[in-house]
Amino acid sequence: MKKGEIYEGTVERIEFPNKGVVVIDGEKAIVKNALPGQKIRFRINKKRGGRCEGMLLEVVEHSKLETAEDICPHFGICGGCLYQPIPYEKQLAIKEKQVRSLLDAVCPEYEFEGILGSPLVQGYRNKMEFSFGDEVKDGPMSLGMHKRGSFYDVVTTDECHIVHPDFCKILVCTKEYFEEKKVGFYKKMQHTGYLRHLLVRRAVKTGEILVALVTSGQTENLGATEEYTTPVSEQELLAGWLSCMQALELEGTFAGILHIRNDTLADVVQSDETTVLYGKGYFYEELLGLKFQITPFSFFQTNSLGAEVLYETARGYVGETKDKVVFDLYSGTGTISQIIAPVAKKVVGVEIVEEAVGAAKENAEANGLHNCEFIA
Repeated sequence: MKKGEIYEGTVERIEFPNKGVVVIDGEKAIVKNALPGQKIRFRINKKRGGRCEGMLLEVVEHSKLETAEDICPHFGICGGCLYQPIPYEKQLAIKEKQVRSLLDAVCPEYEFEGILGSPLVQGYRNKMEFSFGDEVKDGPMSLGMHKRGSFYDVVTTDECHIVHPDFCKILVCTKEYFEEKKVGFYKKMQHTGYLRHLLVRRAVKTGEILVALVTSGQTENLGATEEYTTPVSEQELLAGWLSCMQALELEGTFAGILHIRNDTLADVVQSDETTVLYGKGYFYEELLGLKFQITPFSFFQTNSLGAEVLYETARGYVGETKDKVVFDLYSGTGTISQIIAPVAKKVVGVEIVEEAVGAAKENAEANGLHNCEFIA
């Protein structure tokens, strides 16, 4: 295979996390985002040291594995999901092969007990970071996920299947409000504009919702256009957005509605200043009978019910710890620490993020776990 040339072949397998493997004339090429069994056209864009990497151009024939129903309408354009066309049971089989391949490379002997699936296949995510942008250059504003393979283009994901419908209602309401107010989004190359991200977190067990609008501090001429020259104040703009949020008919309830200012150049959700517009700056989720306080930037497993399966399994492997001190490194908000605490003499959680340490301490106290210590 030669760099720049276009080839056609069938994907033999997919290596973790999204590397489709195509073999042509005995030569292996890695093509991202192609599924096993698909016949694809691809262009070789990298070749060095005998390793070929290709860019997917077209799926010529779909795989026999692609039999799933009720696929998200954004699939294929949105960069969020790859395996959706494959039924969940077959997804698990693919993931089992990937996990075993990774383990085989480093562990000559081990006992493999299989893959445990998620109790929810759709609507399982409890956190999303949506981006403001446009789907094509100089196009209308969009709010959602990045296009697959694109750093700039954003697809409005108003019917996303991996989140609860409350997420989509909040997204649509926010987008329509700022479109009506003619407020533009932050442009990464020029470093100008106001709207950056919409952070939504929703607890599966409690139904509590925390939403945060992330903007730059560029508040001059908000809403002003060539036709409409009178700008609106940021305070007035946020008050209107808050009213729209509170008027929504949701299945869950708002625990807090926040405004976060972020003037860093990096395209990440972080806070230079956080203002609580309504409620409080955190919400609660429950796992295995314990309650956990979660802030906008707390690390917490994004699949709450899947986390219960994970932690219950991990707790079963710990063994006898009644007289032992257990260390939980990279402890985050102390989820694992508190799940282990009832069967340990003491648990010490170590975490670099001070906000998470504070939340862990509050969580442990609220759950009556006095044998937990958290340090930064």
